[in-house]
Amino acid sequence: MCRLSWPVRPGRQPQEAPIGYTLAIHGGAGVIPSARMTPDREAETRAGLDRALRAGEEVLSAGGTALDAVTAAVCVLEDEPLFNAGRGAVFTRDGRHEMDAAVMNGHDRRAGCVAGVLGPRNPVRLARCVMERSPHVLMIGDGALRLGRAAGIEEAPAEYFFTQDRYDALLETLRMEAEGTLDDDPARRHGTVGAVARDSAGGLAAATSTGGMTAKRPGRVGDTPLIGAGTFADDRTCAVSATGDGEAFIRLCVAHEIDARMRLAGESLAQAAAHVVGHELAALNGSGGLVAVDAAGRVAAPFNCEGMYRGWTGDDLERTIAIY
Repeated sequence: MCRLSWPVRPGRQPQEAPIGYTLAIHGGAGVIPSARMTPDREAETRAGLDRALRAGEEVLSAGGTALDAVTAAVCVLEDEPLFNAGRGAVFTRDGRHEMDAAVMNGHDRRAGCVAGVLGPRNPVRLARCVMERSPHVLMIGDGALRLGRAAGIEEAPAEYFFTQDRYDALLETLRMEAEGTLDDDPARRHGTVGAVARDSAGGLAAATSTGGMTAKRPGRVGDTPLIGAGTFADDRTCAVSATGDGEAFIRLCVAHEIDARMRLAGESLAQAAAHVVGHELAALNGSGGLVAVDAAGRVAAPFNCEGMYRGWTGDDLERTIAIY
């Protein structure tokens, strides 16, 4: 059955920006449908996105690196229970948390990723630890946790990550499965946070973090920690952080596909991102979106579902936060 009921939606999109720093973030394409969004919840969500933008912008405006900026922005999103990452992560079907995260630096294409972890307060910091303190790119489970502990990565007890809304969503999902009434609500199927940036020296970086899918099977890994699928950065082309149906993003290598269309076919970021999200992803019945920034600081934020929590800012970009 085709899940998609929405065409690719640019929503409110950023205007082109000249060379300078640029930051774009997302809080996931698994948004609460507009008909169910309350004014208070919308205000809280916008405030959380604004805090993340400010954290990243503070780094960039002081001459900091894109990598530091995306890390700072994603940490704020992980600390906000409204988003499906860190403290707001969804539960596996056995009532546990298994979180994934990734970072990538566009200058030298160094990357660090973790999958199936529980403990680090900010999984994105553990992913960066893998990049900076090991010869590896992707680490999982206990091995990743031991590396983080040796590096002094802050941990939190399991109860820190518990939120009643996420637990209620797990129980509802399991009940609907048992009754044969499970629907395609994107708020249940996916949700991720991420950031991409261009710093004033021209460096690009991307970071992504997620709790995965509500009621996912233990051990499931999505696109977030897979370089080229949900996360990618190369100074020559673009930085991408994706959110959506992870299995479809993996099969398409969505983030790298955008890079390849720019590098090999000469497409602009806007053209490449719109084609991949609006045509290739849709052809697999995959829903979701992404934020991306190119070498000139231009931003794209396409999605093919009802909405995507997102925002962007920059030297000469109008500061924007949007949901639908």
